Amino acid sequence: MHPARNESSGDAGAVVQAGTVHGGVNLFGRAEPPPPPPRQLPLDAARFVNRERTLTRLDASLPADHEATAGNHVPAGRPSTTVAAITGAPGVGKTALAVHWAHRVRRWFTDGDLYVDMRGYGPGPALDVGQALDAFLRALHVPAEQIPTDTEGRAALYRSILTSKRVLIVVDNVSTASQVRPLLPATPACVAIITSRNRLSGLVAREGAARMTLDVLSPEEAIAVLSDSIGGDRVRAEPQAATELARRCAYLPLALRIIGERIANSPHVTLAEYVADLALVDRQLDALAIDDDELSDVRAVFSWSYQALPGEAARFFRLLGLHAGSDISVAAAAALAGVSLPRARVLLDQLTAAHLVQNPARDRYLLHDLLHAYALERAQAEETPEQQRRARRRAYTWYLWMAEEGRRIILPYSHAVALPAAGPDVPLAPPHTVATAMAWFERERLNLLDNLRQAAELGDHDIAWQLPVVSDGFFELRSYWSDWRDIHLTGLRAARSAASRLGEAANLRCLGDAYWRMEQRETALDCYRQGLDASRDVGDHWVEGFCLRGLGLIHEEVGQVDEAVERYGQAREVFRQHGITRGEGMSLLSLGNCHRARGHLDTAIAHYQEAVAVLASIDDQWSVAWASYPLGLAHQQAGRLDEARNHHEYALALFRRFDDRRSEGLTLAALGDTSHAAGRHDDAQRCWEQALQILDPLGDPRADTVRRLVTSSGTAEGS
Repeated sequence: MHPARNESSGDAGAVVQAGTVHGGVNLFGRAEPPPPPPRQLPLDAARFVNRERTLTRLDASLPADHEATAGNHVPAGRPSTTVAAITGAPGVGKTALAVHWAHRVRRWFTDGDLYVDMRGYGPGPALDVGQALDAFLRALHVPAEQIPTDTEGRAALYRSILTSKRVLIVVDNVSTASQVRPLLPATPACVAIITSRNRLSGLVAREGAARMTLDVLSPEEAIAVLSDSIGGDRVRAEPQAATELARRCAYLPLALRIIGERIANSPHVTLAEYVADLALVDRQLDALAIDDDELSDVRAVFSWSYQALPGEAARFFRLLGLHAGSDISVAAAAALAGVSLPRARVLLDQLTAAHLVQNPARDRYLLHDLLHAYALERAQAEETPEQQRRARRRAYTWYLWMAEEGRRIILPYSHAVALPAAGPDVPLAPPHTVATAMAWFERERLNLLDNLRQAAELGDHDIAWQLPVVSDGFFELRSYWSDWRDIHLTGLRAARSAASRLGEAANLRCLGDAYWRMEQRETALDCYRQGLDASRDVGDHWVEGFCLRGLGLIHEEVGQVDEAVERYGQAREVFRQHGITRGEGMSLLSLGNCHRARGHLDTAIAHYQEAVAVLASIDDQWSVAWASYPLGLAHQQAGRLDEARNHHEYALALFRRFDDRRSEGLTLAALGDTSHAAGRHDDAQRCWEQALQILDPLGDPRADTVRRLVTSSGTAEGS
C-alpha cells in the first residue's frame, strides 16, 4: 500500500487530512456565521439628570451572574421573571431614564436588547401587541414564514426563543397591562423594563413587577438641569428667578430643556425678564384652561417657545402635528409643509435646536407626544380646515408615490393603477434598486399603516384604496400576513365608500391572495369570485386573469384538478388576448403543474417550456427560475435525468442571484434526487446536505424528508 500524500491546494474552507478511510465520510460546507444579536436601544440622553435612587432600584432588578448562568436556577422566593415598571406623569423623563439605565447594563445582556414604542399615548392608535411581537421575533432572527399569524402563537414562540437567553427588553409608552403582558419573557435571565403613565397595578399584582413611580424633579434637580443648559453663572447670579423658572416648568425635564435652550441663545436677557414673559403667557392661557388637560403644566412653556419661532418655522412645527405617524422623514415632512428638501432640513434643524423635535437617526425626526399634541392644537387653531386637508393630502401623496416607485422596482409586472398626480411641492426621490426599495418600505411600514388609517377616517377614500394596492407586494414578500390582510380590508371599505369598482376589484384580488396564503381557502374563493365580477365590470383584464388563476390555485390544492385546469385555461386566454405576458407565463406554469400531477409528463413539459420562453421574453428571470424548477422535476419523473439536471442547475443559479434561499434549498434537494437516480451518490449526498443546511433553519417542512435522505445515504455508504 502506498502512503497517502498529505497535501491540499486551492481555497477550500475546510480540509480533512486522513490516511486510509473505511466507510463513508459526510462533509458539510462551512456553516454561515450566526447573525449578530439585536441591539435596538435608542440613543442615550446626552445630558441625563441625576436619578440615582431609581437607578439603584433598577440595578437591583438585575439577576446575579450565577443565577443566570447556572441553568437559570432561581432561589426560592424569587419571581420567575424580572419586570420593572417606571410610571409617572407625562414629561417627567420615564423614557430617558429607562433608556439611560438600559445603556448602562446592556453589555450584561449578551443575547441582545429589544426596544419598542407601544405608542399608548400618541396621536393615533396604540401599537398592537401582535405587531410588537412580530417585530421582536424578526429581530431575534425568526424567519418571517415561521411567525404565527395569531398573537397567542407569537407570544408562545417568543417565550420559547428567550429560554436560556440573556435579553434586555424595553417596552416604552404602555397604556395598559394587557398591552405589554405578552411581551414579558418567562426566564429569569431576561429583564423587561416598562414605561407608562398608568400605575399598571395588574402587572404589579399578577406578574410581580417592581413599580417605580417617577415624580417631577426636586427644585434642586430642576435648577441643576437649568444650569446645565444656560450655565451655572447665570443661575447663581439670579437664584430667585431661576427657582421661579423651574417652578413654571412644573419641574419637568422636557419643559426645562426647552426653556433652557431658548435662554441659552439670549445671553443678554435676564432670567427675571424671562419669568415676566412666562407669567404673561400663563395669564393669557388661564382663560383657555379645561379639566383633565394633559398640556396644562407645560402649555405656557411650549407656547412661549413656539411664539419665539420665526413664522416659517412655527408653521412647519404645527403642520408636523397633522402627521399620522410617530416619526417622520425629512422628505415626508417637506411634502407635508409643501417646501423643498433643503428648506425642510433647515427648519428641522431649527426645531431640533429648540428642543421641539428630536433627531433620533439620520433623516428621521419625532415629537414627544406632549409636543405632538401641542403642535396639533396649534394647527387646528391657526390653519383653516382646507389648509389642514391640503397638508395631509400632500403627505398621503408622498407616501403613495414613493410606494408606487418601490413597486415598479420590486415587482415591475404587478398591478398598476392610475394615481393622483404628485405636484412640485411633493419631493420624490425614487429608489433605484430592489434592496433600497425594500429598505424604504421597511422603514416606513408603520407610517404607511398610520397614514392609511388616517386617510380612511378623514374621507380621503381614493388614497385609502390605492395605497394598499401599490404596497401589496412588500407586505406579501416580507410575510406581514395580518397587516397584508388588514390594509386590503381597509382598502376595500374605502373603495366602496368612493364608489370605485376598480378599487374594489384590485383590493378583492389582493385579499384573495392574502387569505390563500393564510390557508383560509373559502374566504379566499369568495374574494376571488367577487374580484372577478368587479374586474369584468370595469374591464381590468389584469385583475380578471389573476382572479381566475387564484381560483385555479385553490381548486388544485383541494384536488379538484379538472376545475383548476379550466380556470387556468380561462386565465391564460384573458392574458394572451390582452398582452399580459407575465400572467400568460404564470398560467402556463400552473397548467404544467396540473398535467404533471395527472402523470401527463410530456404535456406538462410542453407547458413548462412554453412558460419559460414567455417569461424569458420579458426578462422576468425570477419567474423563469420558478418555471425551470418544475420543468426539471417533470424531466426527472420521465427519467430524462440529464435534462432534469440542466434545468435545475439553471434554476439554482437564478435563485442564488435573487437570494431566494428557500427556493435554492428546494432546487438543491431536487438535484440530489436526480444525482441519486443517476447513480452519482456522492453528488446526491452533497446536494442534500447543502439543501438541509438551508431548509432546516428556515423551518421548511421538507427539511425532515431531506434529513432522512442524508441519513439513509450515509448509512448505506458506511455499511
